[in-house]
Amino acid sequence: FGLPGNPVGSLVCFELFVRAAVRKMRGVEPPIWRRVVVPSNMPLHEFAWALIRAMGWNGCHLHMYDVAGTKYGSISPDWESLGELDEESFRIDDVLPAVGSELRFDYDFGDGWEHDVVVEAIEPVDPAATYPSCVDGARACPPDDVGGPHGYQEMLDVLADPRLEDPNQVRAWARDGWAADRFDVAEAGTAMQEPLPRSLGGTAP
Repeated sequence: FGLPGNPVGSLVCFELFVRAAVRKMRGVEPPIWRRVVVPSNMPLHEFAWALIRAMGWNGCHLHMYDVAGTKYGSISPDWESLGELDEESFRIDDVLPAVGSELRFDYDFGDGWEHDVVVEAIEPVDPAATYPSCVDGARACPPDDVGGPHGYQEMLDVLADPRLEDPNQVRAWARDGWAADRFDVAEAGTAMQEPLPRSLGGTAP
């Protein structure tokens, strides 16, 4: 899954897993993408956290799935519903039932990041593997709150040419050690194993 041009994966039932790809993060070039493997019986709120952390987002913003016009999201009295179904009541295999199934994963409604996710394969579980996991990917995730695809491109332009003025202080959005072409698959996999936060129905702060 990802910003224009990305791959992901997932598990179906207890005996199968789905290999999904974030094919692309819309509006971003070169493509930022991830390929993940997750259980197909994983609830959608847990899948959201897996996608968020595989990409490299910090998870501090709302998200939503769009599956052929049907929306799934986190239902809470703390924010207004957009008419979405409760993601905690559905699993990956409810919305991605077959190879080639697709959905759009939206993150941070203000910045407007849209990720195209597609199922590349549904395969038997490897007893020696750990799920969820990230198995491939390319390029670093944009910093949270950078201003969406437009703000991200502005940041790349300014970082690439120190002679350019930086009236919006976008250089400050680049985290210490952040580089657009950097991606560590082991780091992404470890992030996917982090406990689910309370905001997504988990117990972690």
